[in-house]
Amino acid sequence: MLLSLRLIWIPFMIWITTAADFETHYCGLNTTSHINGTAYYSNVIQVLGSLFSDKSVDDIRNFSDKSAGNRPPDKAYGLYLCRDDALPNDCRNCLLKARANIEVSCPFSVAAVWWSDLCMLRYANYSMVSVMDSDSFISECNKIDISEMVAEQSRFWEAGTTLMGQLASRASKQESKLLAHDEQNYHGSNMTIYGYVQCTPDLSSSDCDRCLRDSIRNLRRYCFGREGARVLTPSCNVRFEIYKFLTYAANTPDTNGKKKISSTIIAAIVAIIGVLVVIAGICYWFITKKPRPIIFKDFKDETGESEMITEQSLQFELGTIQAATDNFSLHNKIGEGGFGGVYKGILQNGSQIAVKRLAKSSGQGALEFKNEVVLLAKLQHRNLVRLLGFCLEDEEKILIYEYVPNHSLDFFLFDPAKQAQLDWPTRYRIIGGIARGMLYLHEDSRLRIIHRDLKTSNILLDEDMNPKISDFGMARIIFGNQTQAMTNRIVGTYGYMSPEYAMHGSFSVKSDVFSLGVLVLEIISGKRSTSLFQFGYGDLLHHAWNKWKDGEPFGILDPSLVDSTSQNEVLRCINIALLCVQEDAELRPSMASVLHMLSSYSVALPLPQNPPFVSRNRVRHVTSKMAESDDSICTVWPTETSQITDVHPR
Repeated sequence: MLLSLRLIWIPFMIWITTAADFETHYCGLNTTSHINGTAYYSNVIQVLGSLFSDKSVDDIRNFSDKSAGNRPPDKAYGLYLCRDDALPNDCRNCLLKARANIEVSCPFSVAAVWWSDLCMLRYANYSMVSVMDSDSFISECNKIDISEMVAEQSRFWEAGTTLMGQLASRASKQESKLLAHDEQNYHGSNMTIYGYVQCTPDLSSSDCDRCLRDSIRNLRRYCFGREGARVLTPSCNVRFEIYKFLTYAANTPDTNGKKKISSTIIAAIVAIIGVLVVIAGICYWFITKKPRPIIFKDFKDETGESEMITEQSLQFELGTIQAATDNFSLHNKIGEGGFGGVYKGILQNGSQIAVKRLAKSSGQGALEFKNEVVLLAKLQHRNLVRLLGFCLEDEEKILIYEYVPNHSLDFFLFDPAKQAQLDWPTRYRIIGGIARGMLYLHEDSRLRIIHRDLKTSNILLDEDMNPKISDFGMARIIFGNQTQAMTNRIVGTYGYMSPEYAMHGSFSVKSDVFSLGVLVLEIISGKRSTSLFQFGYGDLLHHAWNKWKDGEPFGILDPSLVDSTSQNEVLRCINIALLCVQEDAELRPSMASVLHMLSSYSVALPLPQNPPFVSRNRVRHVTSKMAESDDSICTVWPTETSQITDVHPR
C-alpha cells in the first residue's frame, strides 16, 4: 500500500447525494503489476511523499510536480492540483486522503489519477508536465433535472454553457493561474448559475483552452438537462451549479482581474456588521435567557413518519464542544471524513467523545443534518456506533458520538505486528458481532437499511475488542416489502462489492451479505481481499475457493491463529463466507440465516457454488466498452443512458 492514512473514526452520513459529494479515480490502461520491492514502486512512494510532505501547511501551493528515480522504466512522476479557493490545510488534508486511497483504488496500475472536490493527485511512469490530456475524463451530473420541459432545459443549458465558454476564454489568457470563476443570473427567474474552470498551470494557453472546451462539450453530452454538472480530466476541470460551491470570501476577485471592493465600502460594511452584531447579541441574550430545546418542526424522515426531536439531553452547546476538543485543535484530530473533520474530545465529567464537525463547504445543508440526526437516533444496537448528541449553533453543524478507542479492524488485521492481538476467539466474536449488527439494520430496526460499504475499516473495536459498525455515508433505506433497488450511482469499495451491484447498480440486503462474506474471509486469512496469491489463485476469493475445492480449506488460515484456533469453527466460517459470496444473489443466505449458522452447530451447511471471478482484465474490458472512468472504488464510466459513479472510501 502506498502510504496509509488511517481514520480512527469514520463518520456517519445518510446517503443524500449532492453534486458536491464526490470522490473518484481513474486507473491508467497500462496496468503492469508493481509490487513491493520493485524500483518503480519505491519511486512512486517517494514521489507522492515528496510532493507536499516537505512543506509546512501554511506554505503548500495549489500545484506542484515532482519525479523520483534516474531513468525509465523505473522513474516515477507525480503532480497535484488543488482548487484555487482551498485553504492550505484543506488542500493538505485532501492530498493526504488521496495518497492513502490511490493505491487501494488502482492497486495494479503504473499510472493513476484521484480526484475529489478540492484536489487532484496523479502519478505515472512518464512525464506529465505540459502534456495535455482531456481524453481520460470523468463526468458527474446532478441527479435533478432543471425542468421537465425540454425547451426550458435547452434555455438553461445554453446559458450555462455560454458562461462556461466565457470562463474558458478568460482562464486560458491568464499568465500564472489558468483558472476563472464567475456567476450570472439566469434570465426569467431568480436563479443564479455559478461556474468554475481550472487547468494545471503547466499547460500552454492553447492547450488549456482546448482542454476546457473539450470538457465543456462533454458536460452537455453526458449531463444535458440537469441542474449542474462537472467534468474532470487529468489536465483540467470544469463545473457549474445553481448553488455556491466555491468558498471564496465575498467580493474576492477571480482571475479575470475584477477589482477589489473599495476601502470606503469595506469600512461601511464593517460598521454595519458591528451594529448588527450588537443587536444580534442582545436578541440572543433575551432568547436564550430561558433555555429551550431545539425542535425540528413538521420534519418528516425518509420513512414518511413525522419526527419531533425534543430531547434536550441530545443537545450540546458549542462552547462545551470547543472546550472538549481544545477548540478543534489539530492535536485532537483523529480523522477526516467526506463531510469534515473528526476530533477526539473529553467532556468535563471525563467522558470521551468523537466529534464530527461538518465542513461548511461539505454541501450538507440543514435538511441532510436533520436526516442524519433522525436516522442515527433510531439506530440503537451494541454493535453499531452510538450517537450521543448534536450541536446546531453559529453556523456549526456537529454530531457527537461515543468514542471507540481501539481503532478499526483493519488497523490490527493487516498489520503483521498487531495480528497476534486478534486470536481466534476474538475474531470469531467479531464475526458474530458484525452479523448481529447487520441483522439489526436489515430486519430488526425501525428502518430497513442497506449499508453498502461494509469493510474492515468501517468496523471499529471497543476496549474489549467488540465490533461496532460505523460509516453510514453510503447507506440506503428501503421501504415496506421492497427487497432490492437500482441506482445509477454505484458507491462502495473495490473488493467488497457484489457483482450485480458493481456491474448493474442493483443492490439489496444480499449485497451486504456478499460484503460480509468477503470480510469474514479477510478475518480468517489476515489478508486483504485484493491481495495477490500464487500464480493461478488470483485474489482472496479466488484463492479461498480453490483451496476449498482442493480440500485444503485451512490453507487460507492466518498463520498467527495456529495455536488458538478451533478447526470446526474455522471450517464453518469458511463455508458460510463462501455461501455469502456466491455469484447468484438468490443463493446467498439472509443475514438471519448467517447468524443462525454461526450460532447453531446442529444446522447442516449447504455446499457453496462458485463465487464470481470477474478478472481485472474483464473489468477493464467492460469499462472500456462503457467509455471512460470514475469515482471511488470502481470508477465513473459515462454511458449513453446512465452514469455510473463509485465513491471512494471515506
